Amino acid sequence: MSLVDAHCHLHMDDYGDDRQEVIKKAKDLGVLWMVTVGIDLFDSERALALARNDPSILCTVGIHPHAAKKVREKDFQMLEDLALEVEVVAVGETGLDYYRDLSPRDVQRRVFLRQMEVAKAVGKPLVIHCRDAYRDLIRLMRQHEALEVGGIIHCFSGDWPSAKAFLDMGFFLSFAGPLTYPQARSLREIFQRVPEEMILMETDAPFLAPQPLRGRRNEPAFVVHTYKEGARLRGLELEEWGLTVTENFRKVFRLS
Repeated sequence: MSLVDAHCHLHMDDYGDDRQEVIKKAKDLGVLWMVTVGIDLFDSERALALARNDPSILCTVGIHPHAAKKVREKDFQMLEDLALEVEVVAVGETGLDYYRDLSPRDVQRRVFLRQMEVAKAVGKPLVIHCRDAYRDLIRLMRQHEALEVGGIIHCFSGDWPSAKAFLDMGFFLSFAGPLTYPQARSLREIFQRVPEEMILMETDAPFLAPQPLRGRRNEPAFVVHTYKEGARLRGLELEEWGLTVTENFRKVFRLS
């Protein structure tokens, strides 16, 4: 099979005891690429270090909204320098999170927009996190011409109007383990409406394990369960759906 995990956190300490075994298991199941995603400067450096050691692992560098309150102005230049590295395929995980509100909302918005500027400067897409902040996020993206940058809304969980707004701006929607949860009927309905050429699949590992493994530490190999549900919803064979998502992955991250 040809599968990809568009968003995980393989460099985190959750895999400190068995990281190489986890990576091998994913490869053995047909996962060609895994994107390990940075959430602050230190974390982004760890993601980059892991990606440098394995051609099947790509990475992003960014500042999560939870960490926005800790950012200093000079950090954005450091972030831009990291983003220029060849293993780095996107800027993020950035965005807005009004559910936990671990950083003041005005600070979240400012840090998000500064990372959009970094993405424009280095010519790489954005990876965006959004929770309970879709209206504000869409407004900011429209006002600041996110269409020029492009990227991914990771672990999409919004409504159809939000999905349509992101699609109209050229952003791919990435779906994770919640697609498999029994109560996620509306999410599955939205998934079926999204053009197949604009969909990605991810784990967000170590978080959000899919239904058959819910409650366990998630890992890239488990993405196959989300692919199976996606293939079922699209009326496709698993292998065909895997190839479609892999091609979408190549396009959004501008891979040869």
